[in-house]
Amino acid sequence: MTSCDSTSTKDAPQATSLPLRTLFAQPGCRLGVFVPAGLNAAAAERRHLDGLAQAGAALFEVGLAHHTPFLDGPVIQNAYHRILQGGRVLDRTVSAVEHAAGLRPTVVMTYWEPVSRHSPERLAHLLADAGAAGVMVVDLPDGQAARWHDTARNAGLHTPHLIPRTIPDASLPNAVTGASGWLYAPASTATTGYQGPLDIQPLAALIQRLRAASPLPVVSGVGISTPALAARVAPLVDAVVIGTPIVRALASDPGRAPALAASFAQALRAAPLTKTSA
Repeated sequence: MTSCDSTSTKDAPQATSLPLRTLFAQPGCRLGVFVPAGLNAAAAERRHLDGLAQAGAALFEVGLAHHTPFLDGPVIQNAYHRILQGGRVLDRTVSAVEHAAGLRPTVVMTYWEPVSRHSPERLAHLLADAGAAGVMVVDLPDGQAARWHDTARNAGLHTPHLIPRTIPDASLPNAVTGASGWLYAPASTATTGYQGPLDIQPLAALIQRLRAASPLPVVSGVGISTPALAARVAPLVDAVVIGTPIVRALASDPGRAPALAASFAQALRAAPLTKTSA
């Protein structure tokens, strides 16, 4: 298992970052569950988070709704559209983070536009005060990276980075600079919600490159649509995040979500513990 420590969190408050480090210090591949904040009424959302935690979610990734989530497929896009129509998006996100963080380590997933619109400094402190362990800005502009890393560090937040599979070797050192918490290796080059087969060899090659470039844990998601696929990816990474299957259930039949999460958690528990390269 890789170390979760990072120099980018030096001198930062530790209250929000320690649970994430503790999580990744444990053996095995953990289950992360993505939940878009505000998809359901607040009381129902809290019940759903409780059920997902009890079903085996070891960490939560809470989505801050955005009107043009270009890395996401139709299911999450539609969920975000529904959330945006309901208004009070930031308030509802903070509320979801507060509850999720009381259950499991929680990282917010967002795009740069909402961060910029709400002010990076204000948003970082709001989410840190709500208990978030970190914020992953999936399209962080190079020109804003230093500001965001400093802002997040000062608030006590980790800054996971999403690393595209196509990234050239020469760009990798810069891509991992400032990252903390984890590095995110998409299992597919498609948008979220992809349900086809996964090409494990290129994913394994990317993960091998990431482990050579950084001591951070590696997390994978995007296209891990079944427990069987999760079991195939598990030996490569420290956590698997599932999103679209859970969001689809939460949007139409929330009662199915815990059993679905439990099936993924069981697949990960049954997977080999040793991190492999293929």
